[in-house]
Amino acid sequence: MSAVSSPTAVTPPPQHWPTLMARRGRTALTLGLALLVAAPILVILASLFTQQSEVWAHLAATVLPEYVRHSLVLLFGVGFGVAVIGTATAWLVTACRFPGSRWLQWGLLLPLATPTYLLAYTLSDFLDYYGPVQGLLRDLFGWSSSQDYWFPSIRSLPGAVLLFSLTLYPYVYLLARSSFLEQSHCTVEAARSLGCSPWQSFWRVALPLARPAIAAGMALALMETLNDFGAVQYLGVNTFTTGIYRTWLGLGDRPAATQLSAVLLLFIAVLLILEWMSRRQARFYEAGSRYAEAPVYQLRGWRAGLAAIICLVPVLLGLVLPVGILLELAIHYSEEGSTDNLLDLTRHSLLLAGITAILATFLGLTVSYGQRLQKSWLIQLAVRTASLGYAIPGSVLAVGILLALGGLDQGLTALSDRLGGTAPILLTGTLVGLVFAYLVRFLAIAFSGIESSLAKIRPSYDEAARSLGESSSGVLRRIHLPLLSGGLLSVSMLVFVDVMKELPATLVMRPFNFDTLAVRVYQYASDERLAEAALPALMILAAGLLPVILISRQVTQSAVRRPRLDPD
Repeated sequence: MSAVSSPTAVTPPPQHWPTLMARRGRTALTLGLALLVAAPILVILASLFTQQSEVWAHLAATVLPEYVRHSLVLLFGVGFGVAVIGTATAWLVTACRFPGSRWLQWGLLLPLATPTYLLAYTLSDFLDYYGPVQGLLRDLFGWSSSQDYWFPSIRSLPGAVLLFSLTLYPYVYLLARSSFLEQSHCTVEAARSLGCSPWQSFWRVALPLARPAIAAGMALALMETLNDFGAVQYLGVNTFTTGIYRTWLGLGDRPAATQLSAVLLLFIAVLLILEWMSRRQARFYEAGSRYAEAPVYQLRGWRAGLAAIICLVPVLLGLVLPVGILLELAIHYSEEGSTDNLLDLTRHSLLLAGITAILATFLGLTVSYGQRLQKSWLIQLAVRTASLGYAIPGSVLAVGILLALGGLDQGLTALSDRLGGTAPILLTGTLVGLVFAYLVRFLAIAFSGIESSLAKIRPSYDEAARSLGESSSGVLRRIHLPLLSGGLLSVSMLVFVDVMKELPATLVMRPFNFDTLAVRVYQYASDERLAEAALPALMILAAGLLPVILISRQVTQSAVRRPRLDPD
């Protein structure tokens, strides 16, 4: 009588274990990196559960509604401004040819290197009552005082919307132009064959395909708007950031300032979630070849002139005018300008910007690709939380980082004492801590840009490669990296330029006797010593010129000669 074998548990074949372990390793790596970057943000969010002070109650009853109202106006105004300017100029220089369109392709990116607070100083001086514009108007029309005429004030909420739109539209322009360049010739030709005019082809085909890129650029611009302090303070516009600074430095109540920052963070989180959910409802993939690009329309007559004016005005107001004012100050007041440690300041800024750009691009790629492979809600939540650092004012973010790194340093010191040694301060007040602050602050730039580029790669590419036995790392190396090369360079250059002009986090986190160009410019400009700030400000603009040119070359180098069509 044969014995009946009892059922045994079925174990997966041995070859499945490497795949399982690799998947768990990717998940752990993605979560670990996201949580590391999100740690200071979680510290700020934890302040919501602390006991509220009397200062916080006073703020909520008096000035908080004004902060919310002004911040909302800035959000809608700047969002509309950067979307219109960035998308319109990107489409014109990509799909049309008119006088000056070649150099405007890279010229439209240059205002990205202009700090908003620097533009506020220069344009206010240019447009104020004693500035050259109003002085010329009084001479021409014989006006003797401000009672004789009306002139819009730049130091107002509409003025702030204009300034932010002029300096932040390149976020939308860069990502929208990359999307327009990658759109297939077959897609636009199909619309034209169905009777669509060039305008209808843009509105019904090109714009929906570019929507994820435009949304990502708008999100970056809006987070930068709500983070700014120098410009809104100088223009007299009360926002969350000015309230946070006044509460922290003026009233000396750091818990209330941190709670106000947490409210701002929740405000931004809601906006980002709404944007992300709306973007999930519509995903577009290119069916045609990336080498068969859309046709170029040759504009003539009044159309060419109008297109040239539309593209030239943002460059003139956002770059040429402030640079001209700074050059005039640097030349005529050269004896008052300071060149002390200018070389050291430039070297410090370039070093910090280069290191942060490389690390942020690597982290953004790692987290974005991990999110693409693993669709769990935990990874989604961790990644979205880590990308909120761009929305937090730099100084308040620095407080959260100091608390987190200070606790880690204390733990290392305690461990060293037990072992009988002496542990140096490794993170707080060092370049390591400063670079970490930059990573927390600017990871959203790298993540949003890379995520937008990954979203345009069809999932069938991954499935085909995996069916041929390729690992996930092999898919990334052989398929995604070649397709993402342009996007990776673009986001790294964006991080580089932003670190060059970053101010609040640098002021709080920099090591002793370690300044950057942005710090020196702010110190002079805040004391109304604009002539002395002119030279280091020009150095910031010059340092941002090469990355902008590299970005433009990378975006256009894959473009082929396309047929020119008459828009009529």
